[in-house]
Amino acid sequence: MSRIDAMDRRLITATQSGLPLTRRPYDDVGAALDISGEEVRRRLQAMMARGVIRRIGAVPNHYKLGLTHNGMTVWDVDDARISALGPEVGALEFVSHCYQRPRHLPDWPYNFFAMVHGRSAGEVMEKIERVARVLGDAARAHDVLYSKRILKKTGLRLQN
Repeated sequence: MSRIDAMDRRLITATQSGLPLTRRPYDDVGAALDISGEEVRRRLQAMMARGVIRRIGAVPNHYKLGLTHNGMTVWDVDDARISALGPEVGALEFVSHCYQRPRHLPDWPYNFFAMVHGRSAGEVMEKIERVARVLGDAARAHDVLYSKRILKKTGLRLQN
């Protein structure tokens, strides 16, 4: 694992709750740290290249976007085919994230998860059927775990 210097640590701490919602967020973060916005960009890109941080991305509140029906679909997918099919499912515009996880037999046969969002239960079911078509006969079984409330979404937090 790459080491980070004091400025990288300050930058991570300053951005771990999100970038400011301004016209020039990197410049604004840089001003708070007494560095340029370009230096903020350079440091973030360098940390991504070294694997210190994985990505910078938006974390939408699906409820505020009107997507009030959300279901984590869980699938029992043929292990030999999951690497090829996973990216296809992840590329569907209505899947916010998908990933492979180990099964816990005999109680939990599912090894593939894909979060599906929609404006109604019927819309979610239609989208799940599209996922099923992508997975085809590689999926032996599936289920849906519906969200009842939104959970706070956060990543790793550094202590000051």
